[in-house]
Amino acid sequence: MAQTVFIDGAAGTTGLEIAERLAGRAEFSLIVLDEVRRKDADARREALNDADFVILCLPDDAAREAVVMIEGDRTRVIDASTAHRTAAGWVYGLPEVTGHDAVANAARVSNPGCYSTGFIALIAPLIRAGLLPADWPYACNAVSGYSGGGKALIERFEQDRDIAWRGYALGLGHKHVPEMQAHCDLSVAPLFSPSVIPAHRGMVVDVQLPLSVMAGAGSPDALRGALADFYAGSPIVVMGETPSDGEMLLRGSNAGDDRIELFVFGNADASQARLIARLDNLGKGASGACVQNLNIMAGLPETAGLRL
Repeated sequence: MAQTVFIDGAAGTTGLEIAERLAGRAEFSLIVLDEVRRKDADARREALNDADFVILCLPDDAAREAVVMIEGDRTRVIDASTAHRTAAGWVYGLPEVTGHDAVANAARVSNPGCYSTGFIALIAPLIRAGLLPADWPYACNAVSGYSGGGKALIERFEQDRDIAWRGYALGLGHKHVPEMQAHCDLSVAPLFSPSVIPAHRGMVVDVQLPLSVMAGAGSPDALRGALADFYAGSPIVVMGETPSDGEMLLRGSNAGDDRIELFVFGNADASQARLIARLDNLGKGASGACVQNLNIMAGLPETAGLRL
């Protein structure tokens, strides 16, 4: 029997992509509200409580309100907003780091932020392995396609073709920083510099490491080996091949997929390194991760319906 899924906020970018990945899958039956009913509180409440799984693709406050509307403990929730990513009682939905069993058994799963996925996937395993210090003030630069900013930012980029780069969160208060710190067990919040480029989708997260002055830090080769071992066998988190020309590209024509590639680059004397994650901000950074978590929670192969 198909398990029912209600996507609350299905008209947004993330919700539309989740629905597309679930379309035609016999394991799930989507509860769909028309334009009028999805704005009706009683209709939403009914859908939230009738579904086996609810995926929230809403602003933070609306996501919190939706969770309150769920009356019993039968409905299991995946929240794609920022609202519950460090909240007690919620499992962080990065199963490769948090643990597949934790996600499989969870009633409430918070879907990670796109930038956070890259940062945590790189840093958390290396801190656990003792190859990077937990008390270092990490700096992270990242660029993303404009689709991650929602309808308003998509419209701005597509109407104003003169935008070549958009730096933001200049007050150093980006909403992903708390989860980046919490799920890497960092004693100091990372200094995070995000930006948007004129590509629809795609993302690069870049962490620079002055290894020679980091107490106990491993060499670039040791970091690379530890990441390869940690994610060995994962069909989704993979080690990228080192480019022979010393360059990495993020193409505007990228159609997107649900994997994340990790890279470690070091200089000749191993005194410096760059950790880089390349992913699709709408794939493993959002919708693909939601579907992966849903699969795990439903007891299905985690890659079902994903683009790999």
